[in-house]
Amino acid sequence: MARENTPGIYSQEQVQAWKEIVGAVHTQGTPIFLQLWHCGRASHSSFQENGHLPVAPSAIKINLDYIATPNGKQSYQIPRALETDEIPLIVLDYRQAAQRAKTAGFDGVEIHAAGGYLIDEFLQSKTNQRTDHWGGEVENRYCFLKEIVEAILTVLPSNQIAVRLSPNSIYNDMGSPDYRETFLYIAEQLNTYGLAYLHIVDGLALGFHQLGTPMTLAEFRDVFTGPLMGNCGYSQEQSEVAINSGVADLIAFGRPFISNPDLVQRFTYNWPLNPPADIKDWYSSLPSGYIDFPTYQQS
Repeated sequence: MARENTPGIYSQEQVQAWKEIVGAVHTQGTPIFLQLWHCGRASHSSFQENGHLPVAPSAIKINLDYIATPNGKQSYQIPRALETDEIPLIVLDYRQAAQRAKTAGFDGVEIHAAGGYLIDEFLQSKTNQRTDHWGGEVENRYCFLKEIVEAILTVLPSNQIAVRLSPNSIYNDMGSPDYRETFLYIAEQLNTYGLAYLHIVDGLALGFHQLGTPMTLAEFRDVFTGPLMGNCGYSQEQSEVAINSGVADLIAFGRPFISNPDLVQRFTYNWPLNPPADIKDWYSSLPSGYIDFPTYQQS
């Protein structure tokens, strides 16, 4: 867990609670995927059972000022490098989470391999300095994600599994010199599975690592033949250009949905958008600031 009040699916009680949400979404005729996420080094001992250090492929600390914890702002810690025999257990955790998502009625799962979280830390040379089966050349750094995909394939068919990658992102202190080689190789490998979609955080709205030119959806289109999703900072107009040009099949929206609960209707009817939500509202658990943004008719 990276933040307080982060929803999980590691207990039967959570499965039951998710069933209500999935059912409500399905009444609108909409499919819903559950994103599976392990924070890796982007966490803190304050969140861990018994105060244990966060884990990562290698003991490399995030080089940022602070992390928000239940005890206020604290310095990032040097994570504990995972032991070789621990990694298959985390792969099993992903499989179990996918099984629970299936039980809860989700239409599929999205494996979050982006954003400087655990899988991304394995994929990138900046954060993976292992010397075992999961470290070194890109073929080895990809193995952790490969094993997770194939474990989940024992629970769900490939067209109910998606993967999210962030080749351009500096978020959580990421960015590797060999990023282009790394992510094109990963996309090419994932292309063999017939996934539901490949989700690429190609936009630069949350920062760019400046290690070359930004990767584009067109580059991924050359190596990935399945449905391709773009993300991060798109406007309605930019998303329509990307889809109409054929470089993307879908565009995802995150932050605009926080301040615009009726975003689909606003796009459909060209209604103006509410002002963006303040960052303090992104993770709010209070009744105000996350679930009380007005619809167009209310505003």
